[in-house]
Amino acid sequence: MEVIKELPEVFEEFAEQRKNSFLGVKELKDKGVPIVGAYCTYFPQEIAMAMGAATVGLCSTSDETIPEAEKDLPKNLCPLIKSSYGFAKTDKCPFFYFSDVVVGETTCDGKKKMYEYMKEFKDVFLMELPNTQGEEALKLWKSEIIRFREYLEQKFDVEITEEMIREAVKVNNAGRRSLKKLYEVMRNDPAPIKGQDLFKVLYGSTFKFDRAAIPDEVDALVDKIKREYAQGRMEEKKPRILVTGCPIGGASEKVIRAIEDNGGIVVTYENCTGAKSIDKLVDEDNPDIYDALARRYLNIGCSVMTPNPNRLELLGRLIDEYKVDGVVEMVLQACHTYNVETLGIRRFVNEKKNIPYISVETDYSQADIGQLNTRIAAFIEML
Repeated sequence: MEVIKELPEVFEEFAEQRKNSFLGVKELKDKGVPIVGAYCTYFPQEIAMAMGAATVGLCSTSDETIPEAEKDLPKNLCPLIKSSYGFAKTDKCPFFYFSDVVVGETTCDGKKKMYEYMKEFKDVFLMELPNTQGEEALKLWKSEIIRFREYLEQKFDVEITEEMIREAVKVNNAGRRSLKKLYEVMRNDPAPIKGQDLFKVLYGSTFKFDRAAIPDEVDALVDKIKREYAQGRMEEKKPRILVTGCPIGGASEKVIRAIEDNGGIVVTYENCTGAKSIDKLVDEDNPDIYDALARRYLNIGCSVMTPNPNRLELLGRLIDEYKVDGVVEMVLQACHTYNVETLGIRRFVNEKKNIPYISVETDYSQADIGQLNTRIAAFIEML
């Protein structure tokens, strides 16, 4: 007999997915499955998936290993970079330990230089990411994706055909469609679930090695949320908040808690852990699969892009579709590109969308939780 799980149980299962995958990655390694680790949303997963590799996001969201990282890196560097390097250097991240190769990307200056040091003790393949999104940049990014395929073929002595890549694209697109359907339940007002629970699924699903299993699991969850909503089970009506800015996860989830503990509800995430990584699909009908991949990934609206209209396009669309009352931007200390872009985001939100905006700068310590609560509580009260 099938056990019917309550929604909180399902959310917790997704929340535990990362921890459970620590054992899963070892099992895959023991079976001889190649492991490809990465840190960034620009990483074209489908190329690695096409050869049967498992892809995984590497540890970078805790202050646990930052003191060790600071023996090599400057103290006034972005905590995400220091955490990434610290976990790698200390071998405290099982995903990093078992990775056959780590795929880096030239997003920001800090990460670029950090990868140079990481190469001293790990096989790192660095992809040359353009910082613009025009046709010339597209040519470069397409050539980098092909170079990545050639690197994997040589390193693992395999052939990666276009058919294999297209199959991987279909699998990933199906997962993106399902996750998009999930976060679209938050268009309802009042919201059906807490933003923290939505985040557990979005974040936890990135640690599922069997990508083909994501649609069924997430679709079943969406159906359950919709059924319960129709029966009147939902959150109280509260100010609806959009979260934007740097990637959230681990220690920085304190910002989500600060919003929801102080009377707001997060109805959508524009950042890397949310819509930014799911919103666009790879064009399955494009006869040039490398062009299709290059266009899909290069169009991500990250603050490393100059100019960055795609971020504003997605942000504006989410504000409208989710009837957002206020925008909270979370910026990590010393993340220069996101820090500089806060002015443009504030102007866009205040002047074009006519809603309130607040930017909070933080790191991976828990020392500023009181201050975060005070500032965010005042912001939500104003709404």
